[in-house]
Amino acid sequence: MAEWTWEWEGYDPAAERLRESLCTLGNGYVATRGAMPECRAGLVHYPGTYAAGCYNRATSTVAGRQVVNEDLVNLPNWLLLRFRLRRAGGTWGPWFSPDRHTLLDHRHTLDLRRATLTRTFRLRDKEAGVVAVEQTRLVHMGDPHLAALRTVFTCEDRAGEVEIESSLDGEVTNGNVHRYRALDHHHLTRVRTGARDPRTVWLTCRTSTSDIGVAMAARTIVADRSVASSELRPARHRAVHRLVVPLAPGRPVAVEKTVALHTSRDPAISDPLGAVLDRVSAAADFPGLLDSHGAAWERLWRRAEIEVPGRAGRVLRLHLFHLLQTLSPHTADLDVGVPARGLHGEAYRGHVFWDELFVLPYLNLHFPEVSRALLNYRYRRLPQACRAAAANGRAGAMYPWQSGSDGREETQEWHLNPRSGRWLPDHSRLQYHVGSAIAYDVWQYCEATGDTEFLHTKGAEMLLQIARFWADLADFDPETKRYHLRAVVGPDEYHDAYPGAALPGLEDNAYTNVTAAWVLGRALDLVRRLPAWRREELRDRVRLDGDELLKWEEVSRRLWVPFHRGVVSQFEGYDDLAELDWDAYRRHYDDIRRLDRILEAEGDTVNRYKASKQADVLMLGHLFSPAELRGLFERLGHDLDDEVWRRTVDYYLRRTSHGSTLSGLVHGLVLARARRADAWNYVREALEADIADIQGGTTGEGIHLGAMAGTLDLVQRGLTGLQTREDALWLDPVPLPALSEYGFSLRYRGHWGVRIRRLSGRLRIGVPGSEESALRVVLADRAVTVAPGETCTLVLRAEDAGG
Repeated sequence: MAEWTWEWEGYDPAAERLRESLCTLGNGYVATRGAMPECRAGLVHYPGTYAAGCYNRATSTVAGRQVVNEDLVNLPNWLLLRFRLRRAGGTWGPWFSPDRHTLLDHRHTLDLRRATLTRTFRLRDKEAGVVAVEQTRLVHMGDPHLAALRTVFTCEDRAGEVEIESSLDGEVTNGNVHRYRALDHHHLTRVRTGARDPRTVWLTCRTSTSDIGVAMAARTIVADRSVASSELRPARHRAVHRLVVPLAPGRPVAVEKTVALHTSRDPAISDPLGAVLDRVSAAADFPGLLDSHGAAWERLWRRAEIEVPGRAGRVLRLHLFHLLQTLSPHTADLDVGVPARGLHGEAYRGHVFWDELFVLPYLNLHFPEVSRALLNYRYRRLPQACRAAAANGRAGAMYPWQSGSDGREETQEWHLNPRSGRWLPDHSRLQYHVGSAIAYDVWQYCEATGDTEFLHTKGAEMLLQIARFWADLADFDPETKRYHLRAVVGPDEYHDAYPGAALPGLEDNAYTNVTAAWVLGRALDLVRRLPAWRREELRDRVRLDGDELLKWEEVSRRLWVPFHRGVVSQFEGYDDLAELDWDAYRRHYDDIRRLDRILEAEGDTVNRYKASKQADVLMLGHLFSPAELRGLFERLGHDLDDEVWRRTVDYYLRRTSHGSTLSGLVHGLVLARARRADAWNYVREALEADIADIQGGTTGEGIHLGAMAGTLDLVQRGLTGLQTREDALWLDPVPLPALSEYGFSLRYRGHWGVRIRRLSGRLRIGVPGSEESALRVVLADRAVTVAPGETCTLVLRAEDAGG
């Protein structure tokens, strides 16, 4: 059972926010951080509840300027439940707090299989004696609008009474991220409270500008025991239910708090308040909710099975758990994207970046309906992306680097360097490569699922409009007869301008140019493959003419990719930058992951140096197999043989600070594909990034969802070399001795539960029985078909079997 549970012993205020993020419970619709129920937000604790897609905009004064930011809203705290014990003489002791009371033991247990968080502790009160407390909570996976908390009190040595205050707290703000403290963090307004019956209180509010209505109702009961008193106390910002319950030695008393949540964004309701009151009154008791919640999770685990031995497998299961809590089958019914930090905190303000690039490869082969919903989120914002391109004087679609409730650019214009205390211009909105990521996601989803209906309609429109943007942005140089992409920022993010330049942006970022060429090539392939009637329909819809396609063909073959000293240049002029004294900075600073902040605090700029925050050029090796990458470079007129790629990998390995949790993930996969012995060091870092909080406090602001999902993709796609193309599974396993045994199941087309196992130099593929046709599997040296109900065992080549 240890492989399914995570435990935190004792009470450590310095580590509470990290534990709260890792103990978040959610269901794809809503999530609640693993805060202690008796605590309100402060320096140590941060209870937070977030509903997917529930954003609000606020205006703040920053560095003397008015800026507007949109945030994922921290909703009213449904979890709040505090208690105190009656002492000898009839007086009440203080409300329980782990900071003020003597704890004999204290433990949090996160059960991944059942998706529950259990807290157990014993407290000693000098007059009331010793009382054991067990609290178990869930955020229901079967009914996404329900959550529950059960608290069991057991006095060990004397009779007494406990007073319980069960509340819905509307007096909350967005305060999870300290560096956002200068921004307006009040998002809830018009808070109202009330009571429905002797055991139910309710609270409603609205977001201040997006005007989303939020309603909660809480039913608090004492199971199978009499109550000395019960009083509902609705107040201005809090709806409170107070109970006094007698305690007898050795006789547990269970207090069950069941909560319903709805917002005005929800389908099939007319009134959020009426909906939560109906839902909470009809909800089962806690044991019933626990059973149905556990059954829903059991179905999820069957569809997302992964087996990796040892510590790595345990961590991968935790990563999968948090992925499913953020993006579950319930997500398929919502208009939401992939929040970079999950529904676990307020970092990046809950925005959507390009992280579906790391998430969808896994989801496509397990929950394709969720992948399609996430792509629909992008499609609904296609008109806004086209308007953004037009406003920039460009054709096609220019998707924003950061997205939120709608399709406008949500990237902040200024960001705070906590080292220097200075607010600095933020030019990351120049990361136009987000459009290529969306096109890549569309293509990979359709290859994996065979969803030609989506590819020929919504997918085609996105792909063509993104291709149109790249072709229009490309600037032709008649002297070299090459096209160039200017004033962009690449995935590295450290470099947003040339040293001393008056304007931001770089020229010919290699990753941006190569992926743009790929998008143009795929768009041309798609137009040729479309049925004639659909091709004409699409031409009319997006006003596409033959001359435009001719330009796409030309740009896709003549985009410039810079090289220097036999390696791919990160961008034009990269070799002219100064070398950084890496050893000196490592000696002087404990951690140089955020080298940009260190240099700015010193009065310098990272723009002057050959230093990368994360993989940039090497991201190409993450997206494309070695053969695909060689083909892309050949199309552009360059020879990228194994030796050039090896030199390129080595070059950037020495110049990367890994300031992003995605960096170790990408490097691990790239090195594994290159059959490098040092791959495991980066894979291990990716696995431990959030658990160990290697970036020094960032996980407490929300987990890194792309990095977590990426580790699952690293096993499923990276180690197996898995590709889905030409209606077959293509496998090219790579040796990684530290992860030489693994297994998982996936859904491919009509086959639900295809099992792939690697063990002792063999690859076993099992196809579940069905009426589907046989599954075609292609390896580097052979091809086989596996009929439904059969299992095939393949002996791997010596170079693939590894250690």
